[in-house]
Amino acid sequence: MFLRNARLAQGHNVDIAIGADGRITDIGPVHSGAPAGPHDLIEDLTGYLLLSSAAEPHAHLDKALTADLAPNTQGDLLGAIDAWIGFAPTQSRDQIAVRALRAAEELLANGVTAVRTHVNVRTGQFDAIEALLTVRDQLHGALDMQLVALTTMQLCGGPEMYRRVLQQSAALDSCVVIGGCPHLDDDAQQATDISLDVAGETNRPLDLHTDESLNPDALHLPYLAERVIHLGYRHGATASHCVSLGVLDPVQQRDISELVAGAGVAVVTLPQTNLFLQGRAHRQSTPRGLTALRSLLDAGVTLGAGADNVRDPFNLMGRSDPMETAALLVMAGHLSVAEAYGAVTDGARGAMGLPPVTIAVGQRADLLAICGQSLNDAVARADSSRIVFSAGRIVARTVVKRSTYPTSNHTHRQD
Repeated sequence: MFLRNARLAQGHNVDIAIGADGRITDIGPVHSGAPAGPHDLIEDLTGYLLLSSAAEPHAHLDKALTADLAPNTQGDLLGAIDAWIGFAPTQSRDQIAVRALRAAEELLANGVTAVRTHVNVRTGQFDAIEALLTVRDQLHGALDMQLVALTTMQLCGGPEMYRRVLQQSAALDSCVVIGGCPHLDDDAQQATDISLDVAGETNRPLDLHTDESLNPDALHLPYLAERVIHLGYRHGATASHCVSLGVLDPVQQRDISELVAGAGVAVVTLPQTNLFLQGRAHRQSTPRGLTALRSLLDAGVTLGAGADNVRDPFNLMGRSDPMETAALLVMAGHLSVAEAYGAVTDGARGAMGLPPVTIAVGQRADLLAICGQSLNDAVARADSSRIVFSAGRIVARTVVKRSTYPTSNHTHRQD
């Protein structure tokens, strides 16, 4: 395949050749490359900005698109949990799969080629994770999918059953990551230890919901980092949310961030859901539900960012769009545009244990072409016109036709 006249974020246009193996074989000035053969595909990207495709490091595809079915009357985290616990038993495996597939296809159409989704499991109940394995297989070759077994000791009926549920989840498929939500358990350290034990025993990555609270005393991230160091755990650990870190003073933020960096624990921030859920009790100068982004980046922590929940009890909004996530990191998190897009690309992939994707010879052609003149323009406008490539193959295309009709002279303008 040949990509003609692709504009890069650096500001210049190039032609790109992609080999049969899905990797970039040549990048050169426009029209400088060898002409395509009669059977080669040529994609004209005039008017598009070509970027590395995004990754979604923290989704909940088993819950997606249920906001109208399971209303969160309280609006906060506990209200969302109550709404989901009451609704989840009414859903069949097929119903979960249909919604999850639709949500995953939204991610794909918006430029995401790898996703890690947390999936609720509990004693004797694995329908959701089995449904997501079906969706994973349906999207094979277009969207790489990892599943995280999400549960708590309370839901499983105690620590031993919690361990068993995580072990049983891992046995379902090699793509299953060990998860948990320690801050919701009575003994967060015990829950963390069990999740780490199972991850080590099964040689799996670990991804824990961590400190999803504005309470500065609800801080379990340092314990996770210390345990990873003590155990010499090397399969990849990620802490998602880490909201309470953001309300500590700068010195505490720095010290904990350096500890996390030394442990090699990645952090995933989730602006959509945590801006929706956190801070509702603060009627004045409402705090932002974000982790300590600048301190983590300055310490060298791998920082990923994701959309988290999409149109479900935990977040009524959400477009499954990495551009929305990046824009919120700029506006609410005060990151630069480049840092924000890095969090939904290289940072997200790093948190998932995946290598970065760059537009360079020899790299896998996982790419997003989006209408725009610059990275700032693309993130700000989040134009829906996009072409998504996975290993050099077009896996999604969205074309928008826009017309305007000025009333002053009745002329017709069409873009």
